[in-house]
Amino acid sequence: MKTLFVNIGTLAGITEPGTLRKQGREMDEVQCLENAWLLVEDGLIKSFGTGNPPRVEAVTVDAEGGMLMPAFCDSHTHIVYAGSRDGEFLDKLRGLSYEEIAKRGGGILNSADLLHRTSEDELYRQAMERVREMAAKGTGAMEIKSGYGLNPEDELKMLRVIDRIRKTYPGIVRSTFLGAHAIGRGYTHEGYVQAVCDMMEDASRYADFVDVFCDEGFFTVEDTAHILEAGARFGLRPKIHANELAVSGGVQVGVKHRALSVDHLERTGDEEIEALRGSQTMPTMLPGSSFFLGIPYGRARDFIDAGLGVALASDYNPGSSPSGDMRFVMALGCIRMRLTPQRAFNAVTLNSACAMGVSDITGSIAEGKRADLILTQPGWDIVKIPYLHHTPFIRQVFLGGEAY
Repeated sequence: MKTLFVNIGTLAGITEPGTLRKQGREMDEVQCLENAWLLVEDGLIKSFGTGNPPRVEAVTVDAEGGMLMPAFCDSHTHIVYAGSRDGEFLDKLRGLSYEEIAKRGGGILNSADLLHRTSEDELYRQAMERVREMAAKGTGAMEIKSGYGLNPEDELKMLRVIDRIRKTYPGIVRSTFLGAHAIGRGYTHEGYVQAVCDMMEDASRYADFVDVFCDEGFFTVEDTAHILEAGARFGLRPKIHANELAVSGGVQVGVKHRALSVDHLERTGDEEIEALRGSQTMPTMLPGSSFFLGIPYGRARDFIDAGLGVALASDYNPGSSPSGDMRFVMALGCIRMRLTPQRAFNAVTLNSACAMGVSDITGSIAEGKRADLILTQPGWDIVKIPYLHHTPFIRQVFLGGEAY
């Protein structure tokens, strides 16, 4: 099947074939074509250009002067969970910190208790509501973590739900085993670290990656290394939660173990920047969590000035970032982290795709990549998306060339 987009006001986010990430000054570059067309064949971008479109037998989509851009990529979510934690929202408003809520038995453990009582079918139903919400707001590729099971049975239940989403959602889904999200009830610290390692073989039947919450009050650098080594034996590449609550050493252990990304980074020093320099690990910042919890935002500009790339993701979860709106994430990158719209655009498209290992197939406009696209209403450009951050701008989302 062929689809021809014509009368595109701006075709944004073009990259050369083989471009997998942007770093340093490259973050300032967003290649665009004006008065453009784009041809999709069998779900992939076949060709594009300016001026008169080719004469081919195809379904024609008149962009009517709208912008056509890559769909957003969200490389860090926790959207398989049960119910809500709105009660903790009230606790936050009363002044309790994330750490204080966790120490009282709330937070992640509350989600684990509710998930345990929820059937697999119901978990899938609730998660798919969030998937559809994210897609309607322009997200085409997403990573989804386990981590609200905290025992072998429930962690595998979560991973099966993620696998079911992967098989039914027309976009891209990557799965991460985050058994080491907190210490499961009934375990000692050491006993649970070993239990996570023992889950690895079963988890690897469904997961692409392994993750650890390497932070103050959760898992140490030594715990993290032990878990990552266990995952490596079953082909699971690391993605690390690091430096949300304190400078934890999670960045360094992630780089040492060739992590695909190190995520959060709200609290980092120059040592973390130096550790990442020259590595293939993508620094990923989660401004939605900073916004909701009132904690510092990541030092994205310092990372870019040091020649590194930066990805932005939503951290969509019930406790610290209950939103999967990547357009708002882009806006926070500009408004709170002082990124230019071009830098923020690259951070929520190509670089976030890189942070989940799919930038070879999505995240930019390039021949041979999936046609995961956002078509905007007429009159929109890259600057207006974060500037008018809640004005509706999407006319249609396309996943694999098909209207969603």
